Amino acid sequence: MALVRLATARTHYGSSFLCLRSESLPRCWSQIRAFSAAMSPPSSAVVYEHHGPPESVTRVVDLPPVEVKENDVCVKMLAAPINPSDINRIEGVYPVRPHVPAVGGYEGVGEVHSLGSAVKGLSPGDWVIPSPPSSGTWQTYVVKEQSVWHKINKDVPMEYAATVTINPLTALRMLEDFGNLNPGDAIVQNGATSIVGQCIIQLARIRGIHSINIIRDRVGSDEVKEKLKGLGADEVFTESQLEVKNVKGLLANLPEPALGFNLQGGTMVTYGGMSKKPITVSTSSFIFKDLSLRGFWLQKWMSSDKAKESRKMIDYLLGLTQEGKIKYEMELVPFSNFHAALDKALGKFGSQPKQVIKF
Repeated sequence: MALVRLATARTHYGSSFLCLRSESLPRCWSQIRAFSAAMSPPSSAVVYEHHGPPESVTRVVDLPPVEVKENDVCVKMLAAPINPSDINRIEGVYPVRPHVPAVGGYEGVGEVHSLGSAVKGLSPGDWVIPSPPSSGTWQTYVVKEQSVWHKINKDVPMEYAATVTINPLTALRMLEDFGNLNPGDAIVQNGATSIVGQCIIQLARIRGIHSINIIRDRVGSDEVKEKLKGLGADEVFTESQLEVKNVKGLLANLPEPALGFNLQGGTMVTYGGMSKKPITVSTSSFIFKDLSLRGFWLQKWMSSDKAKESRKMIDYLLGLTQEGKIKYEMELVPFSNFHAALDKALGKFGSQPKQVIKF
């Protein structure tokens, strides 16, 4: 009976799940019974069959083995984060999302478990990440073509390997794609406590660029300021501190920012919308201060002709994490406690470290 249920599940979910293939029931039955060497192990996965509140629509299910074709790589996932974009995909509000039913997750790190007969350059035990990111990383085994996977150094801390592809890479591109920043220049940012914000601070420091950082007024803001300055921030202000007429007077000897938010003669780049509120800028800022508004979406950038460059950048960023030059707070959570981690990621318990599922 167990085999019948597995085969039925396979037919019901079809190819919508990352690890599932559309096949006839008799073929699936015969392959499972034969325990073919070209099959993946069974997998446990976080799935959702329709969009809605993530805590309500997600569940952990067992999925049957799937075929490992000649160009495929079967990867045993080691860790994967819960990102805001993952939550938005489940809610059905993210611009690009998989068809439901689907497996959650979009980035992570895994270990090569088995290879298709035509795969070259990878071996069982290698660490790989999906690059560009790919849907369906919240499961114990993932089967995808070799072209999806990027081999990385196994000496990298697992949690950084799992989270490098979206937030740190966004920070790097933000600094390099807008304007021509030179050592001694300054940037200004809000959302400085986010992982992207923390990475911007540290990458700017490496390049000799000053960072002016804005945080929300909240209990413990003095401790947050010290933490950010420990990462390399030159100045950290709460929003209320900037409610003065002479903001320049707060900046001491720092130059006027060339990149960031609410500045004179520079570029304002928006890369996230956690508040889900529109951006408002005065007409005078455009006319008299030559302010430019730009947007950045990593997924669009990685789908352009620059996508091939991303793997070199990822290796560079992972090297910085090994050297201790980039760091941010994370919490590794066992896969068995997924929904507890999801509640933290949803903000039900206030500000929390990045939640990273360990399989």
